[in-house]
Amino acid sequence: MSNRLVNILVPIISIILGLIVGAIIMVVSGYDPIEGYKALWLGIFGDVYSIGNTIRQITPYILAGLAVAFAFRTGLFNIGVEGQLIVGWFAATWVGYSFELPMVIHLPLALLAAAIAGGFWAFIAGFLKAKFHVHEVIVTIMLNYTALYVVNALIKSVSDGGFKTPKIHETASLRSEFLTNITDYSSLHYGIIVAMLMVFVMWFMLEKTTTGYELKAVGFNQNAAQYAGMSVNKNIILAMTISGMFAGLGGAMEALGTFGRMSSMAAFTGIGFDGIAVALLGANTPLGIVFGASLFGSLKYGALNMPNAAGVPEEIVSIIIAVIVLFVASGYVIRLGIEKLMKKKEAK
Repeated sequence: MSNRLVNILVPIISIILGLIVGAIIMVVSGYDPIEGYKALWLGIFGDVYSIGNTIRQITPYILAGLAVAFAFRTGLFNIGVEGQLIVGWFAATWVGYSFELPMVIHLPLALLAAAIAGGFWAFIAGFLKAKFHVHEVIVTIMLNYTALYVVNALIKSVSDGGFKTPKIHETASLRSEFLTNITDYSSLHYGIIVAMLMVFVMWFMLEKTTTGYELKAVGFNQNAAQYAGMSVNKNIILAMTISGMFAGLGGAMEALGTFGRMSSMAAFTGIGFDGIAVALLGANTPLGIVFGASLFGSLKYGALNMPNAAGVPEEIVSIIIAVIVLFVASGYVIRLGIEKLMKKKEAK
């Protein structure tokens, strides 16, 4: 069996095992797993409204997954996607309501602002890593909390002591009357196009450019890359900055598409942290991340239908997701099992 096929089978088996464990937990807890999963399915694909909202839910997960995966592919561990997403959300919102410009200028400017804000937040960690060898995991974790409280303070400042920013202008909005109408007034917006474009950008950058080759080379072996004449410090900073830009755009999806503003937050959105699991499930590949984000976004949105339709707590889905991540993280064991099974078949 080829290594590529095994790489595909590992997440599929992990998902199946996660669903089985979820069913067992439902039975033990006194719930009907068939009704529970039926409610989950209908919550995702029950009608065009649900499908539209599911795609909307998937959109920021794609960008968060890309942010984490880009860092992974270049030898870095970006735990700060959540904070980068938050500052990107605020930057896009601020540009969205502060200026009155034609849409052809306003919308790209708001997206660019989000990317720059997220990139700058990640740049801090990359700079400290490159210049002072401070581990990026520690820095990005701390920057998550810094982003949360700084942005809350900024929201309070721009709203004269309130808890919500002003609404963005229509010229900066990703909302689409066409998409809304064909999905029965769901919150689907053009952000999914931006997300898919970024999937292509990541693939092209890493696989088809000299810069991408250098970034991967530095991540794979810094000493060899330096011996080959590559600037290790520059590439570390650049990799973290690009990773943060993907995350910042994830925040822009919420600012310009879903909510049209930003409110003070008592806790993290969770999207950035889920991006780690999305990247893991997608094997850090752009196409894999689309599938990983689709699974996570679908489960997250579909879970909202479970309490009303089947009386099953939506937290069951969180358990299923956790178990899927556990099995994906234990992919070596699954891979070993597949290889042993194939050897037995060949022996026969």
